[in-house]
Amino acid sequence: MKVVILAGGLGTRLREETDIRPKPMVEIGERPIIWHIMSHYAEANFEEFIICTGYKGEVIKEWFANLRLLNSDFTVQYNEHASITYHDELRESDWKVTVSDTGATTPTGGRIKKIEKYVRQETFLCTYGDGLSDIDITKLIDFHKSHGKIATLTAVRPPTRFGVIEISPDNGVNHFREKPQTDGWVNAGFFVFEPGIFDYLSEDSILEQGPLEKLAADGQLMAFQHEGFWQPMDTFREKLELEELWNSGTPPWLKNKLAKG
Repeated sequence: MKVVILAGGLGTRLREETDIRPKPMVEIGERPIIWHIMSHYAEANFEEFIICTGYKGEVIKEWFANLRLLNSDFTVQYNEHASITYHDELRESDWKVTVSDTGATTPTGGRIKKIEKYVRQETFLCTYGDGLSDIDITKLIDFHKSHGKIATLTAVRPPTRFGVIEISPDNGVNHFREKPQTDGWVNAGFFVFEPGIFDYLSEDSILEQGPLEKLAADGQLMAFQHEGFWQPMDTFREKLELEELWNSGTPPWLKNKLAKG
């Protein structure tokens, strides 16, 4: 099953990083966040990816084109054939990555529509290029198959930005909770789509508006409720929080952190 990653947005709320590169290429540790997302899918044995680029998409193209060169020791034989021998086993050696330029200003639904030729007539996975989670991809797919609808999104209850205090009747502070989860659910991405999704898309559609709303109205959209870890990277503060989790040695989105770099 192929994984489509939406990686073309402007990332305006993370301007400190995105003036020179697209948001999916902002690094957590020494690897861009898109690599972390792909590694999470790869740990579930989904290793064929389609990257929908847009804003500064050339940065993504160059990184994937040079991934092995930049992350391996190598020997160059400068003879008439000019050969290169790599000396390190690449963690990503089983990945198959298609990088597609879907337009600098194309909205999310349009980006998916533009890569229809790569996933035609098959179920596929899809997510945003700026959010990490410990979602069980296998359970997500099993849930999707169980209901037989066109689309599944993953719903999460995000933490609030602020801590919450519980105040007693005499105005004493009884308890302080740092960033508790809200009661409501939000769309976290991590979709599963049947080919019928393309009947709801056009090249100027915003996935989260017309298409998903129409799917819901038609009874063709289901929510997989995820109670575990999920964190988008919309702000510099959130980038730093993800960096802290990565540096802890046990980032929740990866079971095996033993990656080169």
